[in-house]
Amino acid sequence: MAVETNQAPLPAQTPEKLRRTLTNRHIQLMAIGGAIGTGLFMGSGKTLSLAGPSIVFVYMIIGFMLFFVMRAMGELMLSNLSYKSFSDFAANLLGPWAGYFTGWTYWFCWVVTGIADVVAISAYFQFWFPGFSIWMSALLYVVVFVTLNIATVKMFGEMEFWFAIIKIVAIVALIIAGATLAAMHYPSSATDHAGLDNIWRHGGVFPHGLSGFFAGFQIAIFAFVGIELVGTAAAETADPEQVLPRDINAIPLRVIMFYVLALLAIMVVTPWNAVSADRSPFVAMFTLTGLPAAAGIVNFVVLTSAASSANSGIFSTSRMLFGLAEQGVAHRRFAQLSRRAVPLNGLLFSCLCLLAGVALIYFIPNVMTVFTLVTTVAAILFMFVWSIILCSYLVYRRKYPQRHRQSRFKMPLGRGMSWICLGFFLFVLALLVLQNDTRDALLVTPLWFVALAAGWQWQRRKTHTRLYGADKLNRERNRG
Repeated sequence: MAVETNQAPLPAQTPEKLRRTLTNRHIQLMAIGGAIGTGLFMGSGKTLSLAGPSIVFVYMIIGFMLFFVMRAMGELMLSNLSYKSFSDFAANLLGPWAGYFTGWTYWFCWVVTGIADVVAISAYFQFWFPGFSIWMSALLYVVVFVTLNIATVKMFGEMEFWFAIIKIVAIVALIIAGATLAAMHYPSSATDHAGLDNIWRHGGVFPHGLSGFFAGFQIAIFAFVGIELVGTAAAETADPEQVLPRDINAIPLRVIMFYVLALLAIMVVTPWNAVSADRSPFVAMFTLTGLPAAAGIVNFVVLTSAASSANSGIFSTSRMLFGLAEQGVAHRRFAQLSRRAVPLNGLLFSCLCLLAGVALIYFIPNVMTVFTLVTTVAAILFMFVWSIILCSYLVYRRKYPQRHRQSRFKMPLGRGMSWICLGFFLFVLALLVLQNDTRDALLVTPLWFVALAAGWQWQRRKTHTRLYGADKLNRERNRG
């Protein structure tokens, strides 16, 4: 990762700042879309097989904790509208090292998440074209994402708006379909009939005990990746003081709507023990009920959901590289914008990194194995970013008590809830040791932070050398 700090002058015809062209409509739907990710559609099959019906409580607990993280983020972002991203307030409140670690880690988070999305897209593509090469379909989608994101920021907002509309309509339809089939006691090949008793009559709510309940947290955490996207998009929001509070406060309702009710709808039709860990239960539900046409429609929906998540990830990574370049800890070319105010160089670099997903599918053709490995790494990295948000909030409360008192969007329970959330993230990290596949990812992830630490030390030495050289030159000139 390059860290040159000398800013070259940008061409006169190119804009120098990101434009605030995303409207309230765009941000609201991006926030909803961020709350309905690939982890829900693709990963809920595995979480159901691990935790059974208790997975509903897992999603509720995680959603509860992340609501407070988002409230902390919202108060910080609105306390200083010059903050463009997490790395900005982390650098300001915790020090330059925090901005460096947070910015690059968040960039890597979305690259890894994008790889997971590309893996999921390849799996969904097989529903219609089982003979088509998995890695070729992944490559095709990477090319499509590059093309879409070269457009204006407003065009991105429009795409995410309609992607989110598709997901919302699909989940509402799924909930209504589940309730209708349960009321009709619809016969299913997986069980005698659909009904509410399917939730508890196959081993109870905790069929695998506490160990199964705890095992469900890993992929469930990944399902919430993207919930913080409203913070990343704040720099391009027309009215952040109105938009951010409204969207953050809607998180609890969205968790109940899109996670709890959707999973309950699945379990009343297809009991948890009839759900395959390797397939999307949203598609499998309609397949088992003998409605193949509906299964094809749902497969299209979950494919567009994964595409939406990958598209949002590319948007986030390119903007994060733009912010890092402005801070002087990424190559100056990442700070250059196209005539349409798109950070094109960061966009192309992030998409190039997504090709790692194509390589993973090529060498490890088992989709769920790759998906679990990649999503665990992403979950760990996102928990680091969420923890930095909380640490920044704690320092903000200590350094700027006046700003906190004047804030119109205070985090409820403030300091105490910040420590509870930090403890929760440590608890989830400990849970990752329980499963072999998640343990492997937990052991690999620290290599990223080792690489970051080395990059930070190199950056500091380079800055020191440059400043020392400039000071020495000035002294020689003064003597002359």
